[in-house]
Amino acid sequence: MPLANDPTTAIRDLTTAIEAELIAVRRDIHAHPELAFEEVRTAGVVARELEKLGIPHRTGIAKTGVVGLIVGGRPGPVLAIRADMDALPIHEQTGLPWASRIDGLMHACGHDLHTTTLLGVAAVLNKLAPQMAGTIKLVFQPAEEAIGGMRIMLEEGLLENPKVDLALGFHNGPDIPAGRFGFTHGPVLAAADKFEVVVHGVSGHAAHPHTSIDPIVGAAHIITQLQTVVSREVNPMHPVVVTVGAIHGGEAVNIIPDTVVFRGTVRSLHAPARDIAEAAIRRLCEGALATLRVRCEVDYTRGVPALVNDDRVLLPAVAAVRSQLGEVIDEAGPVMGAEDLALLFERVPGFQLRIGSGAPGRADKLHNSGYAPDEACIGLGVQALSRAALELLS
Repeated sequence: MPLANDPTTAIRDLTTAIEAELIAVRRDIHAHPELAFEEVRTAGVVARELEKLGIPHRTGIAKTGVVGLIVGGRPGPVLAIRADMDALPIHEQTGLPWASRIDGLMHACGHDLHTTTLLGVAAVLNKLAPQMAGTIKLVFQPAEEAIGGMRIMLEEGLLENPKVDLALGFHNGPDIPAGRFGFTHGPVLAAADKFEVVVHGVSGHAAHPHTSIDPIVGAAHIITQLQTVVSREVNPMHPVVVTVGAIHGGEAVNIIPDTVVFRGTVRSLHAPARDIAEAAIRRLCEGALATLRVRCEVDYTRGVPALVNDDRVLLPAVAAVRSQLGEVIDEAGPVMGAEDLALLFERVPGFQLRIGSGAPGRADKLHNSGYAPDEACIGLGVQALSRAALELLS
């Protein structure tokens, strides 16, 4: 198909020709959700579709991941485009004909949309490959929800053979109407760390608290103090969230227990704030020995880093979306969610595009049992990403 003179029409026509088929594939994947590292059927669907297109690919990467290659007709850089494949442990409540057939599992984050969109991009770019510069590496990743799939794919050589130079990611957004897109300069998603604190006291009778050291009171004071990490220690221009999501201690109303355990998460967008938050949490817990007589054991685990968009990829990609679809893309602020695409963007410059998936008259949100996106986002996402890929490789 002619490309040089009119890429807009070529991409639009190729997408229109396969859109109904893509929606059918999405509904099939949606009806058969699979959890992290269990995406055997989904990976099989991906491999089948790539085989139909004649795109060489490898399976079994990071257990259930799939990687395909589209080699252009001219030399150029290597662009990785990533989609995630796993579902969530949520019981679907949409009542749609293609609703999940597996009790307790649902594609409530739209990874079925992502997988299908990348298959559409593969189909379009495969047709245009003779006139394309460089190489597309199609990355179908398992276990994003478990924040584990990308790390293993990288350990197993995702960036090599051929060596990846830059990357594109994308995520559907039900808060954005289908037909519109979003982008963020710099940090777009947060680093996600977790902590567990065991507060040790001395047990005793509830009627004689002076003979004990109460770890429940100690934990309560520490948790309250943790809120000062954000309000008084971190630069207010560097967002941080400290949340305690679980606390366990005691068995009876008349016994002061020996220990209390609480667990939480820290989200941050900037490396200095991340370091300050960890140091402050450790210091507050250590200080409780002098002030409250309780001894704390702190287990602090660094998770994925912040997802940071690189303007070297963002700017041409955003321009490409506008060239393909018009003035449909808006700048938005970051959010404090996290995802392991950040590990890829740590190693190569990348950009995550937000693709509107909000259906008319609905106010859906991700990770919700009633999530029902507008499937028009698939074809629109294919057009946007295909054009961005062509512009980035050129």
